Order: sequence, then C-alpha cells, then structure tokens
Amino acid sequence: MTLLITAFAAVIATIAWYNTKADRKLGTLALMYWGASLMWLVDSVVEYLEAGAEFFTPASADMINDSYLGLSVVALGLIIWIVVLLVKDPDGKVRAALSRK
Repeated sequence: MTLLITAFAAVIATIAWYNTKADRKLGTLALMYWGASLMWLVDSVVEYLEAGAEFFTPASADMINDSYLGLSVVALGLIIWIVVLLVKDPDGKVRAALSRK
C-alpha cells in the first residue's frame, strides 16, 4: 500500500508540475514522491524475495499499517514542500508581508 499511495502521489505531482507554468517548486515535490516510490519499490522487491508468494496475501492489519505509513509519507512530503516554498518565496509574498509590518 505504501508503494501504491506514494506512486499515485508522484504521478499527481508530476502532472501538476507539467501543467503549471508558475514556479511553485512542484518539481521538488514530484522528485520527493518519486524517490519515496523508488524506495518502496526496492523494499517490496526485497520483501518478495524473502517471503515469496506470502507477499501477495498480507494480513488486513498490515495493510492498514502500510496505508497509514503511505499517507504519513505523503503528508510529510507536503509539509517539506510547503517549508521549501515559504523559504524560497518565488512570488515574494512572504517577504512583502513581513516588510509591511
């Protein structure tokens, strides 16, 4: 489930990056999600090599835990992206808001 969730997030972020002309650092977000997807892919391959056919019949508790982990990774990626966006401030809105006071 972690691989599936992060792969969907990576595809969505990549499509948003490709269709957006503004500099919102969506490429950074897409790269974070593709990196997480690659990590989970390697983890799944290694787990399959260790467990064999049992890999395809996970317990429901394991699937729920993997779903929470996948959603947590997506949320953490969004938080990191927001911090990067605020620090880089491509439109200068944060700088303008801070200089007004």
